[in-house]
Parts: sequence; structure tokens; C-alpha cells
Amino acid sequence: MTKTRIALLVLTAGVLSSSQVAYAADPAHADQPIVPAAEAVSRLKEGNQRYTSGNQQHPHESSEERAHIATNSYENAGMIFLGMTAAEAARRRAELAKSQHPFAIIVSCSDSRVPPEIVFDQGLGDLFVIRVAGNVLDDHSLGSIEYGVDHLAVRLIVVLGHQRCGAVKAARDTIAAKTEAPGHIQSLVTAIRPAVEATLHGDLETTVKANVKDVGQALRSSTPILKPKVDSGDVRVVGAYYSLDTGAVTFLDEK
Repeated sequence: MTKTRIALLVLTAGVLSSSQVAYAADPAHADQPIVPAAEAVSRLKEGNQRYTSGNQQHPHESSEERAHIATNSYENAGMIFLGMTAAEAARRRAELAKSQHPFAIIVSCSDSRVPPEIVFDQGLGDLFVIRVAGNVLDDHSLGSIEYGVDHLAVRLIVVLGHQRCGAVKAARDTIAAKTEAPGHIQSLVTAIRPAVEATLHGDLETTVKANVKDVGQALRSSTPILKPKVDSGDVRVVGAYYSLDTGAVTFLDEK
């Protein structure tokens, strides 16, 4: 075997080895481009605009099923639906059965009136959603967020609070009365307490936004996974506020 051929084989082996290491580090996204945080924010804003204007596209869903609902529903009769055909939706589900490629992580309240996929007009596989009353953090939700960042290569985390949040109101009322909430609800009060104490002279919405800010800062400073990625600019954490009255999402910061 000639020296040139040996050198070529070594070079080829090195290239293959590097490729395998990159793949192993992020197997779910080896063949998917990473969506930058700025682009992810734009997608969410555009989706919410579609939602508030009544022009939802319902991406990655079946248009036939929605058309059937429209035809058989008095409230929805006459609406025009966009999106995927049933066959396209089936292909999308098959694709997601193998891997997922969400472009944003949404930390939101459990409130049934604020489903992120709907208010941002997104579909299957688009968002990695963590929902808990008061959009607060614990080890389980933090671990889920870390998984989304570290294994799914998501570059944007949105903490989504909302108008007239029941969990925040309960925290304010409980702390004002100097009592404790029943059962495990007290754990929510404890988590939201810093925002309540920082806004004693403000209204409920001021506390909601303060709580969003607190959760966002907790994510930015969380070690060992999130803080280094936030500090390097690889990951962005932003706060947002959903209006129950208008359906509009306002981004409070985009650090």
C-alpha cells in the first residue's frame, strides 16, 4: 500500500469519525437546520398575528377534519381553513414518529384558555411546551427545558404569562391574608411569592409580568446547562404576556 493511499485512508477515517461525533451529540437534529432565536421569535409573532386576525393556517394539521367541523358547526360555519390535507398530516405524523424538531420552548400556564399551539398558530412538532399553573419552575419542568435545549437544539425559550392568571391571583390573595393555600397549591404560592412581594402596590397584571420576569431570570442563571448557553448567545430567554381579551401576545423582553 502506497504512502499516499495510507494517508487518504487516515483522512477519510478522520472525516467519518468527526461526522459520527457530531451526529451522536445531536441525533434528533443531525439532518435539520437549527432555527436561530431571532427567527423563532419572528415565527411566533407571525403566528399570533394570524391567530388574532382570524387567519390561522393550522400548520401540520389536517384541513379535511377542520372543514368537517366547520360544515357541522353553527359557530364555525362558513370559515375558510388552510393547512395540510389528511394525507399530508399523516406524513407529518409519520415523520414525527421518528424524531421531533421543535423551534421554540414555551413555558406557560396550565390555564385552558392559553394553549400555546393555538395562540401562536403552530402545529404538531413545532413547539416544545411545558405547562404548569403560574408558569413557575420546579426540577421536573427545568429538566424538560434542559432536554429541549441540550438534546433537541432549541435556541429560544419563551416564558408566557397571561392576563388574569388564577395562580398569581391566588398567591396574591393568600399572601395578603397571611394564610396558606390548601394542599399542593401552596407550592405555587411559594414559587410566586417573590413577584407578589415585589409588586405589593401594583395590580394583578403587574404581578403577572413580574413573575414572568422572575422565571426568565431563573432560567438565564440556571446551571449547569442553561446559563453557559445563554451567556454565549446560543440560547435566548424572553418573557411574553397573553391578553385574554384580545388574544395578542406581547413580548416583554428579547434578551
